[in-house]
This record gives sequence, structure tokens and C-alpha cells, in this order.
Amino acid sequence: MNAKKKAQETIHAYQQTLIDLSHRIHDHPELGFAEVQASRWLTEVLSDAGLEVEAGICDLPTAFRARAGHGPFHIAICAEYDALPKIGHACGHNLMAAMAAGAGIAAAQVADDLGLTIEVIGTPAEEVGNAGGKILLLERGAFEGIHAAMLVHPYPMPFDDIGEVTLSSARFDVHYTGKASHAGAAPEQGINAADAMTVAQVAIGLLRQQLPSTVRISGIVTEGGEADNIIPSHTSACYNLRAPTFEELLDLRARVTRCFEAGALATGAQFSIVGGDKPYAQMVHNATMSELYRRNAEALGRIVRQAPKSGGGGTDMGNISQVIPSIQPHIGINCLPAANHQPEFAAACVTPEADKAVLDGALAMAWTTIDLAQDQTLRDQLMQK
Repeated sequence: MNAKKKAQETIHAYQQTLIDLSHRIHDHPELGFAEVQASRWLTEVLSDAGLEVEAGICDLPTAFRARAGHGPFHIAICAEYDALPKIGHACGHNLMAAMAAGAGIAAAQVADDLGLTIEVIGTPAEEVGNAGGKILLLERGAFEGIHAAMLVHPYPMPFDDIGEVTLSSARFDVHYTGKASHAGAAPEQGINAADAMTVAQVAIGLLRQQLPSTVRISGIVTEGGEADNIIPSHTSACYNLRAPTFEELLDLRARVTRCFEAGALATGAQFSIVGGDKPYAQMVHNATMSELYRRNAEALGRIVRQAPKSGGGGTDMGNISQVIPSIQPHIGINCLPAANHQPEFAAACVTPEADKAVLDGALAMAWTTIDLAQDQTLRDQLMQK
């Protein structure tokens, strides 16, 4: 039987399993590095389908590898399954998990016939930002021997796109330590950590005028004091910096750090920055793989466009793409005006349109995997990189 036809029949046979998996993960959202149920449900589905599963890889309890085939050409399908605080699966990782499982199961049925080894790699904590799961897995060897990698990300448009522009990003925590005192009776004896944070925020606000429009600075205060009649002795904030490249990100971080130093200098508070040492890289899409994916998605009746030249998102898939030929196309679930990271988008991730995206995304990735394995010239090129 034709390999693509066999993959399509496999997705059809597993369609209810994949949709149920997506809905179950959606209904039980778990934060990064704590995706215990999602990881277990995924590995159960993959194991039941005949893939060889290894859980808790690279000392990450919710990471996993599911492998099939014994060929020399290795392709990884990445699964994400962590949720966002408070609003659950508002980035559609429940869909991404089910799509990855479906693609892996479908490709597994033809892997040995094509000289292929297929892996579904469970990558926790994409939303964490300080140290995304893919970065840790990459550092610890989970992607050694992989020749190409892919995943598909949902977004709200009524069409799909390829070649999304993502930004390099770094997230870190800032802490100021001052000295508590009675705010009415002895304010002069205190060192106000909240004032230090305010000075830093004002400095960052003024800095924005001198920054290019391609960078982003966002942050929230996570601790601002304990009571209005106590000079705050400790404040903290979480900040996220984004820039088109690593080099621009490093420059941005140096300038923002000086703003936090200004807060400490102005008030006498001590400050520290924690995290941000494992930034997300900008995504580099492999043009040939993107074109193959586009053709396969269009063969399923989907409309696929080239992504615009601007974008504000970030992903640790970018770190994978820096060292392994990779793609991360978008698949539309047609829920405008909702946008990713909104409660309305979370609600849209269990609609019939989203369920269709699970099946189409899984099959488009499986077909792309088959195309890569069957094109000897392209296969040789990828294996030499």
C-alpha cells in the first residue's frame, strides 16, 4: 500500500483517540514541568499504538521519548502539553500534543519500509520561559542523532501559515531588598524596595523611546509589599525581553539591567536578577521542509499562506531550529477575534474546528515525514548537516 495512504488510514482509525486525548489534556491543564497527567496520557496512547516509550528522559520527569522504526534517517515530532496560569490551554498545547501523537503513530506504520526512525519527543514547559523544556533536552542530548524536527502550532486565523517570524526572548525575575520600618512613625529608618522597583519601571518606560520597534519589554510586579503602613523591605517582578536575534537580545538586556541598577542606586536597596540565562532563540524555518508541509496541508484542503514579516511570539523550538533543520507551521482554528493567550482562545481549542486541526495537522506532519524519507537527495542533505 502507498505509504501516504497507509498513514491517512491510520489517522482515520485513531481519530477519536486523538480528539479525546486533546480534550482530556485541555480539561486538565497543568503548568510547565508539572504535566504529570498529560505526559502519562500521551505515553499510554503511544505505547498502545506500538511505539517504544521511555518516560522521564534527561532527568525531566514529564519529558518522554516514543520511538518506532530502525532506519538510519531520524525525524522528531515535538509534543508540547503545558498550560498557562489561570487560563489553561490558551495556547492550544492540547492540540499540539494530540497532533504530535497522531503524526508519530501514522509515521510509525511505514517507518521501516522507508528506512526511517521516528520519534515523538515530549517537551515540557514551553511556556515557562526561564528554561524551556526543549532547551534542557537539547543540552542533555535528547536530540542527538536527529536529522529533522517539526511541530505544528494552532492560531486563531481561518487559514494556516508557514515561516512564522519569532523573536529571541529571555525571562527573568528581579528582586529588591530594602529595610522595613513604620511608614508613619519612622519612615526615615526604612529603605523602600517598592520605590526601587518604581524607579526601575519609570526608567524602562523612558528607555522605550530609544528602542527599535522590533523589540518588546513586558513585566509584572509579583510582590509589592506587605501592608500600607510598612516600608516594603522586599519587592520582586518578572520580566520578559524579546528581540529579533540573540545579539539584539543581549544588548536589550544590558540596557534594561541598567534601569534596575538605577532603582537600587536611587534608594539604597540591594537588587538581584535570577534566571534569563537560557534564552529562547529566534526560529529558523527550513525552507524545503516548509514547502513540503505546505503541499501536504493544501492536499488536505487547507489554505496555507506565507507568514508575515513581523511577529512577536517566541518559542524554545527556535533553539532546536538553530542546530537541526526544523519547521513550526501554524494551523488555523478560525476563532477570531480571539487571540492566543486569551480565555476565548482556550475555549476555541476544543471546538469542531480545533478537532479538525488535530487530524489535519497530524496527517500533514506524517506526510511531510514520508516525503522527507522518500526524497533520497533531500534525505542525504539533511543527514549530512
